[in-house]
Amino acid sequence: MKVFLTGKPGIGKTTVVKRFVEMHPDRVEGFYTVEVREGGRRVGFEIVTTWGERRVFAHVDIDGPRVSRYGVDVEALEDVVAKLEAAGADKIIVVDEIGKMELLSGRFFRWVEGLLSKAVPLVATVPVRSGHPLVQKIKRTCPVWEVTSDNRDAIPFRIKDYFRM
Repeated sequence: MKVFLTGKPGIGKTTVVKRFVEMHPDRVEGFYTVEVREGGRRVGFEIVTTWGERRVFAHVDIDGPRVSRYGVDVEALEDVVAKLEAAGADKIIVVDEIGKMELLSGRFFRWVEGLLSKAVPLVATVPVRSGHPLVQKIKRTCPVWEVTSDNRDAIPFRIKDYFRM
């Protein structure tokens, strides 16, 4: 079973994922991303794992592949993916998000692609607009729920019901 969340930027996809993780900390394994702010201004993004690790993933001061004004630390994501590749079969994998920055990593791409073909429970977010072939494949072949301001508070419970938890 898999479910993907999409919605406009800032609508609350990450908040939905965080709430789901907080509701079931013993049943999930994965990560979500949070903004890094300095002086009230967004300067990057940090990966927060379900096992308590935090890694700066993208930042205006990182030298690396760029997405918009952010340099991306592909290795930080790949270190997290390496741990998730060994995740227990009894866990629901949580990935926030399968987006432009994350898809700079070949290892991440291959891992997500592999998850699609396995009987691994997965909750992940995808951007509303993306021309990336993997995101397009997900949208064609998997359940995708749109997060809106009207439904975002209910979606963590809907995910729970979906997985019969």
